[in-house]
Amino acid sequence: MAQEQIQEDLKGKTKAKQRYLKEKKKRRKLRKSDGASVANKPKQSHQATPEAAESGLEEQELSSAAEEEKVNDLRNDSSERPQKRRRRDASEILDGEHKPEPAPSENAPLDDTPATLPSLPSFPLPSLPEAPSSASLALQGASSAVLSATHIYREDQLPISLDNPEDSSLLDLRTRTRLHELGITELFAVQTALVPFLLSPGPARSLYCPYAPPQDICVSAPTGSGKTLAYVLPIIEVLSTRVVTRLRALVVLPTRDLVVQVREIFEAVGKGRGLKVAAVTGSQSFAHEQSLLVADKSASLLGGSSKVDILICTPGRLIDHLNTTPNFSLQHLRYLVIDEADRLLAQSFQEWLPRVLSAIKHPLKHDTEHIPRLNDIGHADALSPTNTHILPHHPQLPFPTEKKDVSCQKLLFSATLTQDPGKLASLALRNPRYFVIHGERASSSQEDHVMDVVTEKFSMPASLSEHMIVSETSKKPLMFLYLVHARKITNALVFTKSAESTSRLLKLLDLFEELSIQKGTKSAQNRIIARAYSSDLGPGERKNILEQFKSQAIQILICSDLVSRGVDIKHVSHVVSYDTPVDMRKYVHRVGRTARAGREGDAWTLVEEQEARYFKAMLRKADHLTNVKRMRVSDDDVSTLTPLYDNALDQLREHSARR
Repeated sequence: MAQEQIQEDLKGKTKAKQRYLKEKKKRRKLRKSDGASVANKPKQSHQATPEAAESGLEEQELSSAAEEEKVNDLRNDSSERPQKRRRRDASEILDGEHKPEPAPSENAPLDDTPATLPSLPSFPLPSLPEAPSSASLALQGASSAVLSATHIYREDQLPISLDNPEDSSLLDLRTRTRLHELGITELFAVQTALVPFLLSPGPARSLYCPYAPPQDICVSAPTGSGKTLAYVLPIIEVLSTRVVTRLRALVVLPTRDLVVQVREIFEAVGKGRGLKVAAVTGSQSFAHEQSLLVADKSASLLGGSSKVDILICTPGRLIDHLNTTPNFSLQHLRYLVIDEADRLLAQSFQEWLPRVLSAIKHPLKHDTEHIPRLNDIGHADALSPTNTHILPHHPQLPFPTEKKDVSCQKLLFSATLTQDPGKLASLALRNPRYFVIHGERASSSQEDHVMDVVTEKFSMPASLSEHMIVSETSKKPLMFLYLVHARKITNALVFTKSAESTSRLLKLLDLFEELSIQKGTKSAQNRIIARAYSSDLGPGERKNILEQFKSQAIQILICSDLVSRGVDIKHVSHVVSYDTPVDMRKYVHRVGRTARAGREGDAWTLVEEQEARYFKAMLRKADHLTNVKRMRVSDDDVSTLTPLYDNALDQLREHSARR
């Protein structure tokens, strides 16, 4: 019964719709025929005639029938039209392009569809701000001293004259004469800028300047640019005026080899000036080092006791003497030199830096409230001017409100000097002055140089040629042998990642040389002499090997990164990174062992295929990728070496298995 009733209702509604459409056609025909006459008809009164009322009722009935038909259509199709409508309206509102429906004309057919609602006000969509440039990010947090650094160029050199009594270098005639005897006739760029600055008239040339202490110095220069001589010359000039021996210059270095090298430079340049130089590294007994440093170990002297004017040491050994050597004092320091500063600041070494800075300011190790009587102070005691206030009955100054400060001037040197604010803050620098060495003057602008300093872009020697060879891991030893025999690489430093890799590569090279002599491809006189240099060797053995390499009795020195910093060997013409360096700083210090002091040199890096991506990314980040040229080695290039290499590799495996 329910279904029959629904069908009858649908038929009734369909008939109503048919009547509505017939009437609509009639009205349309009337409009077309009587359009002009209808437009000129006078307006009718608002009173409804019986005919109008009847037609109005009919129209109302038709409209209700049409509405019922629309409701039925909505029921049959309730899932499409409303969703499309909502989607269209939402997109129009979001795009801000919703347009109102045009107003119907007088001749438009009647439509009972409700009018379109006015659109919502449109607002701009939120957007992310533009990211700041890398330059602005790099400048954030940079100190004013870094931004106002003094930029020096390699071509800025100063000749050392013996005829002019007032030489622009401000060096004494005796020092200039000594430099000429050593074959040094001009100052390099870093020396040209730094030596006159440290020797300028005034407090800079004084042994003590507690009321006007000098500025601290930070120097960033490429390896081999003459940084060591840049601080050796001013220290010798100023300390040559001393009368009493006090420890006035302390040079801290990361390795024993560097300590020995810097001591030799001090002794060579300061010959005949009466200055006493000592080096402590732990290679000798502790008691012997104590006898070199202090004159009296029995009494406790407020001014300390020193037998040397200049001390060169490693940080660990320095802390040992501060802790246990009686009368060893740093209160008289005029210069504190930290060479290879980035490495020393990155490693704690028993918190050596805070201990040293504290010893410079507070010389007493015991209770400072206990002041000994004047009669108890030994005749050898002499406090520095900064610490005379701890003496009993010390004289009052005419201006007691004027504060005194330590006269120690800090000098920081490195080829990769850090700009980390945290690390630099630990140094407690006093009004620091920065000196930065660059390439040619026309290569870049002053703004580019500032960005290079802030972003830590490192400078390389101008006479250095850089290469890389990408190969399979299994063929990397063969590539090394190719460089040695096909490219005739000698007088070379070869860097590996560990002491074990050093000994294994040396054994492979020795086996290859023996097989070459046995097969007749090489004579015994032309055999390449190579040695390993690593931390596994004792100090005496390392010193002996280094001396043989300097005298060219050894042609290839295979070593770890123990000698990657500061070691100056003049005849090194090639540097080979057998194992790829892990960061840019290590790469800079490795390749800096050649092309020093204007000499030419080549740097080779053997890169495994899986390392190539990371190595290139490291160079690209430092804006240095274009400077490293890739060299391709084909199988034909190494075809003559392959049979001997395979035999040597088999023997190396047997040797390793027997160990």
